Amino acid sequence: MNQSKASEKIRFLTLTGVIAGLYTALTLLLAPFSFGIVQCRVSEALTILAAYHPAAVAGLTLGCAISNLVGLTMGANTAGALDILLGTLATGLAAWASYGLRHIRLGGLPVLSTVPPVLFNALIIGTELTFVLGPVTLPTWLMWSGSVGLGQIIACVGGGLLIAYSFQKSGLDRKIQQDWNTNR
Repeated sequence: MNQSKASEKIRFLTLTGVIAGLYTALTLLLAPFSFGIVQCRVSEALTILAAYHPAAVAGLTLGCAISNLVGLTMGANTAGALDILLGTLATGLAAWASYGLRHIRLGGLPVLSTVPPVLFNALIIGTELTFVLGPVTLPTWLMWSGSVGLGQIIACVGGGLLIAYSFQKSGLDRKIQQDWNTNR
């Protein structure tokens, strides 16, 4: 392997680790909002990063898995061990789909990349919570729309677009794209 390829892989792994660490830190720092029947996982705003770099897909997925595991050991993760699998799956699929929508922009912002995290998490986590906590708590449709979906809209659309707007205004979006194109 030549030095350029090795350097590219190191950069990719480093960015993956940084994003995983940020996701985990935000999730656990805000654990009361990150887990439970009604949740607004602020760290999900970071799913917008998948619209800028493919390392974010792995970083977000890894960060979610670590967060859900540590949340379980802390007693904060009310969905239990099932969330380590399903929560990670939801975030991973959402990040992958957000990456796939990265070229569709409105006003220069990857607005459509905010939709997959809302949909995947509302459906998968809403169903998971209904299964774990029982439909007596809240009907499944309310888990999808209100309990999880609304929190995801706040975090992913509101927070994600705030991040994207900040990237655009600071020129960081162009720098990330230029860096990615140069090192491929």
